[in-house]
Amino acid sequence: MLVLALAVAGLAVLRPGPVAGWLGDDDSTGTAVAAPPEPSPQAVLAGPDGNAPLPTEAGIRTALDPLVRAAALGDRVHVSVADVSTGQALYGSGQDTPTVPASVTKLATGVAVLAARGPAYRIPTRAVAGANPGEVVLVGGGDPTLAVDKNGFYPGAARLDDLAAQVRDALGGTAPTKVIVDSSLFSGPVFEPGWDADIPTGGFGAAITALMTDGARKNAAEARRTAEQTNHAAERVPQPDLTAGRQFAKLLGLTGAAQVTRGTAPAASGATGTAPGAELGKVESLPMIRLVDIMISDSDNVIAEAMARQVALAKGKPGSFAGGAAATDQVLGELGLPAGEISLADGSGLSRTNRISPSLLTDLITLAGNGSHPELAAIFGGLPVGGWSGTLDERYRAAATRAGAGVVRAKTGTLSGVNAIAGTVTTADGRLLTFAVLTDRTQGSLDDTRAALDRISSALAGCGCR
Repeated sequence: MLVLALAVAGLAVLRPGPVAGWLGDDDSTGTAVAAPPEPSPQAVLAGPDGNAPLPTEAGIRTALDPLVRAAALGDRVHVSVADVSTGQALYGSGQDTPTVPASVTKLATGVAVLAARGPAYRIPTRAVAGANPGEVVLVGGGDPTLAVDKNGFYPGAARLDDLAAQVRDALGGTAPTKVIVDSSLFSGPVFEPGWDADIPTGGFGAAITALMTDGARKNAAEARRTAEQTNHAAERVPQPDLTAGRQFAKLLGLTGAAQVTRGTAPAASGATGTAPGAELGKVESLPMIRLVDIMISDSDNVIAEAMARQVALAKGKPGSFAGGAAATDQVLGELGLPAGEISLADGSGLSRTNRISPSLLTDLITLAGNGSHPELAAIFGGLPVGGWSGTLDERYRAAATRAGAGVVRAKTGTLSGVNAIAGTVTTADGRLLTFAVLTDRTQGSLDDTRAALDRISSALAGCGCR
């Protein structure tokens, strides 16, 4: 059961209601037999107190000023703190300064794709009839989680073996002779020019194509087994679209690399049966609400790049790094956020040319959490919890930061010399705040920098700051 924390209301949003529809569980036919009511779920995290007193700006400044000047954070430390309920800014230090955000970028990508596509949207992968009898065109729709079979990396993902079964049924007595891979939905370079040189081969990035399986992982089963030890790094295939085509061909009973080539699908123009362009089968991804959850909880860079391209396609822009970045800026501006304080080159945060201000991040989190846009609340479901889950599992355990354990929920970002964190924190009085701390000139040890970052949000958690 998916639980999303709607921050200000202090309520848990469960599958009944609109979320059920987003997940595809809503029965609108009226013919289903009523099932016995499920017992009310217990809260995973305590909700904030909507009547809790608001911290004062002076109180927060007293608590944070010494911590922001910590040597471990370097000489460019930009901070923003705001109240989620009212949106009131409570603390700022370089808060409007665009800063390298690293993986915190995924918060902007998540909000943009939820706004542009909606939580219920599913990405299709289609098979259509080729120009010649027996030719099957596998058309990528940009689903990075597509699996070959039940042993895929992402639980519940759409599967090529299901699509192959549909194709065999549609072809009837016609034997498949060739698979043509159409990944033309995405364009431009497959690696962003601002990525560090080791990213394409380091296990955290991949060539971004409109057709791939298991996030382009070479061995999905091994990647699942080692995900925790490797922090989700895994060897990726160099040509994800052709690899997926060969996997699909094998499922159709074809062998040999010559049976798979790149190409484009024939124009459909109402074609039926097995005429060129006729649809032979289709599978659909997990709903967007789930993809965003995975992207944030696992800091999945490949999903993030696919999500940015979905924003681009929804806005009529090319499905490329540049198109995704421009469309994300556009959507955030349409939501009323200060688009002048964000400049993106990718959707994952791997690019060092990305810039986001801390105040834009706290504005974004406030917008997603204040109930005015319930479709955006999905970004909270995957946020790691201090001392408990994800990238914050081993943090907030020292005496100086223990106040943040269980009450800090945040996305982290790390590149060499760049460390960031942004999310929500509940104060000792029960008031829900949003915070963002971005540093892009750190030189000390990673552990020291992270501890210094954690002391800032822990200070907010441990005081009423009044």
